[in-house]
Amino acid sequence: MIVGVLALQGDVPEQLRAVGRLGVKVRPVRGPPDLEGLAGLLMPGGESTTMSNLLDESELREPLSQRVRAGLPTLATCAGLILLSRTLAPSAGGRDPQPLGLLDVRVRRNDFGRQRESFEAPVRMEGLHGGPFPGVFIRSPRILDVGPAARAIAWRADEVVGAREGNVWGLTFHPELTDDARVHRAFLGMARTARVSR
Repeated sequence: MIVGVLALQGDVPEQLRAVGRLGVKVRPVRGPPDLEGLAGLLMPGGESTTMSNLLDESELREPLSQRVRAGLPTLATCAGLILLSRTLAPSAGGRDPQPLGLLDVRVRRNDFGRQRESFEAPVRMEGLHGGPFPGVFIRSPRILDVGPAARAIAWRADEVVGAREGNVWGLTFHPELTDDARVHRAFLGMARTARVSR
């Protein structure tokens, strides 16, 4: 089993470590050939506009979209969620990227505030045992709407902070920045049993 980490920008080392510490082979994804043979893909947090531009420069946008549509298990966090979303509500800073439209949610970038307003909060996530997950929110997007093709899977108090559509998971927080491996372990468990069209 090989899991890829989109390695264009952002929390790439953290995601590589998060998967590697669970004993799974992990590969940085920088171009279309790196998608071959993957059992799962992680799209890290980072700067979504930069990542969107680099998807085009690396010619990854369409091959990645095709693989995810074919069922490739994908875990997207923060900026990764922004890129995967169906639509974006305009953000205060403007310059919103072109989303891939692969997860039926509407989100707004940086809706929890600037870097200095980052925070940690307990998150309740479907299927995770052992109490709340330590959610790390850094310039996080906000899920404004979960469409009919998706469903909520994570909550901070009553607010939705994670959604799933088929094999695609999108989270507004950063599980890769904690020592708690439960989210990655749950995702990898799903990836092991998923059926992917080639």
